[in-house]
Amino acid sequence: MKLSLNRARSALDQRLSKLPSPDSLAVPPKGWVRAIRDALGMTGAQLASRMDVTPQAVVSLEQSEAAETIQLQTLRRAASALQCRLVYALVPETSLEDMVRTRARHKALRALSRVSHTMAIEDQAVLNDDLEARIDRFVSETLRDRDLWEEA
Repeated sequence: MKLSLNRARSALDQRLSKLPSPDSLAVPPKGWVRAIRDALGMTGAQLASRMDVTPQAVVSLEQSEAAETIQLQTLRRAASALQCRLVYALVPETSLEDMVRTRARHKALRALSRVSHTMAIEDQAVLNDDLEARIDRFVSETLRDRDLWEEA
């Protein structure tokens, strides 16, 4: 299970790393449909005709895209009418592997800090090197844990 999860995460990280920077794909202020339609010199009525909708429906569509309330199905229809492809992706701010390791380390520090505090009270303080080794071991074990994203 762990191997397939790691393999899937690694494969997805590899696919995501090939995508352009999310900053380079920032949505134009009036939305992609309007930006591409304007760049093509196409009127709203012409796009409406290509989509088999009313011109007011195109105005509504463009407004909903700009307001980020458009449905993907509607955006896909508009893209097709503009001879474009809709590309939809969630792009993590860092690699998925880094996200999992950071989360596991956070959980390890929380769990081990409770243990270290109890041991310090009992005058059994853990040395920093030993604590780091315990954190690393806990992280390795936690990476297999499906409860990694539970808050408790």
